Amino acid sequence: MFRAILATQWKWSRGMLLASTCLAFALPLLSMRAADRALAESDARLLLGAVQSFGMFYALCAALIGLLVAATAWTSDHSGRHVYALSLPVERWRYVAMRFGAGATTLGAPLLALTLGALVAIASVELPAGLHAHPFALALRFALAMLLAYAVFFAIASGTKRTAGILLAVLGAIILFEVTGEIIGIRASPFLWFIERVMDGRGLFGVFNSRWMLIDV
Repeated sequence: MFRAILATQWKWSRGMLLASTCLAFALPLLSMRAADRALAESDARLLLGAVQSFGMFYALCAALIGLLVAATAWTSDHSGRHVYALSLPVERWRYVAMRFGAGATTLGAPLLALTLGALVAIASVELPAGLHAHPFALALRFALAMLLAYAVFFAIASGTKRTAGILLAVLGAIILFEVTGEIIGIRASPFLWFIERVMDGRGLFGVFNSRWMLIDV
């Protein structure tokens, strides 16, 4: 049954996965292009600055891929109003676990592409003395970020349109509070406070806010 669910997941997400895989492969190469000047001058400090400034694109790419794969994970069920899933002779939790595992399995394609891209990028340059490449550490962080984003959006996408509407309403209320608070001079921002706590390096989503360094000391 898992193979059938995986085949369905691949059918609904193969186009997006192909584009995501190409993007993941290109990211390390683009980061080296952004550091061309530092590499030409063998300036270690300038190189580290260029690599670190490019790091946010790894986090954004991982979050985007996780979101898109999670969104397609339930597409077939939503289109069939979950009739197929409910008619199967299997517990609901087991079906959800297989659906989650199928989507998580497809994340292996962009992860492998990023790892290969990092290895190619490192092989194409000569690093200044004192600096080292960390392609596998970067790939591990990318995998954790993708899986975390996928898990969060998988849970959201599994809900009904009403659930999505409630989440959007809450988000709209927070944004409205932020705008009106800025107008009337309220400096305390619960939204920013929440984001800071969640994205803190010690928090669950700290992986997105950490140093994404393909090259480091």
